[in-house]
Amino acid sequence: MPFPIYALLVLGVNLFVILWGAVVRASGSGAGCGEHWPLCNGDILPQSPATATLIEFTHRATSGIALLLVVVLYWWSRRAFPVGHRARAGALWSLGFICSEALVGAGLVLLHLVGDDASPLRAIYLAVHLLNTFLLLAALALTAHWATHDAPWRRPAFGAAPWLLGAGLLAVLVVGMSGAVTALGDTLFPSASLAAGFREDASPTAHFLIRLRVLHPVLALLTGFYLSVMVWQVWRVRPGAVETPWGRRLTTLVLVQLAVGLSNLLLRAPTALQLAHLLVADLLWLTLVLFSATALTATPARDRVSPAAADPGATA
Repeated sequence: MPFPIYALLVLGVNLFVILWGAVVRASGSGAGCGEHWPLCNGDILPQSPATATLIEFTHRATSGIALLLVVVLYWWSRRAFPVGHRARAGALWSLGFICSEALVGAGLVLLHLVGDDASPLRAIYLAVHLLNTFLLLAALALTAHWATHDAPWRRPAFGAAPWLLGAGLLAVLVVGMSGAVTALGDTLFPSASLAAGFREDASPTAHFLIRLRVLHPVLALLTGFYLSVMVWQVWRVRPGAVETPWGRRLTTLVLVQLAVGLSNLLLRAPTALQLAHLLVADLLWLTLVLFSATALTATPARDRVSPAAADPGATA
């Protein structure tokens, strides 16, 4: 198996682990293995497990497999690429982020931030968890990308493209973190109806997780608009970026995500739609990361030379 294909396989396994983690949260199964970590209720394999225990144990087992796969990815990158190659750097970052991912997951259990816990610490923890997850996905995607595309970045005079792309990456991270907090609020405080949900959001006496729910859709709309404009602006200053499909895929996923998010809101966040919402968010993030990586290697507009300029003897 070629290294880039293996890297994509590892990325796919981690996407599954992330989605299953959402199942753990949505089903309230975070305490399925009790207060033990990494053991499950004190056992390596759970005995006569309940449904919640099976869900949580599956998440832990697949997380362990993902960790081992990333360790192999890092080892393989050191054998396949020379010192200084970007694929080696991407694999190293992947290893670091999956280790911190395991520590964050352990903290959720050991600090009892599972089940019906609605503390501010749990909200902060889940936001940090989402941030680390997105950075892990970015590192894995870039490892696969750089294994076959190791062109240097072009950054003349700190042009507009890096700033535009950096703002887009930061905006999506913030939206994702707010989405993690909103999903927690939807799970712990489900609304009887859409109208009741709006009333609860506006109530000054409502729990902070309920009052924060309105923040995510507002940030998502603003970020979606920015990303759509950003793609056009990056194409303008880096015309070579048009030649890659990532910009068009990004604008398509922005529309898909807004549609899924609206459906999630109107249908009061059923588990299936929450998973779809998270999956599209992950794919949008990965697409933005790869669009950024390819755009930064594209030739800036001012560096492009017309045929006439390149050949002074050419006729008009």
